[in-house]
Amino acid sequence: MAGITWKEFSQLKLEHKIKILYEEGDFIVAIRYYQYKINLYQLGNHLVEVFYNHKYDRIEKIDLMADGHTRMKFYADQIRLPSDLYSQPRKNE
Repeated sequence: MAGITWKEFSQLKLEHKIKILYEEGDFIVAIRYYQYKINLYQLGNHLVEVFYNHKYDRIEKIDLMADGHTRMKFYADQIRLPSDLYSQPRKNE
């Protein structure tokens, strides 16, 4: 999001938000939430949610992930770590 603030980004047309997000954002994880598939991206220092309505085959909104939102648990539950990372005790070196 070089040279643009979150406030400026939020005022852009949806098509321009999509372009910036897909060119500059990093995909993190997707969840199903009610009628949406929500993709979570990191864009600069921000977490951004893309709400895709699969029934109508369209992105309905792109919004900043609110700090502490309960949806964060859904995202965290989708992240899988390799079992060897946490199954064996680590030795302090």
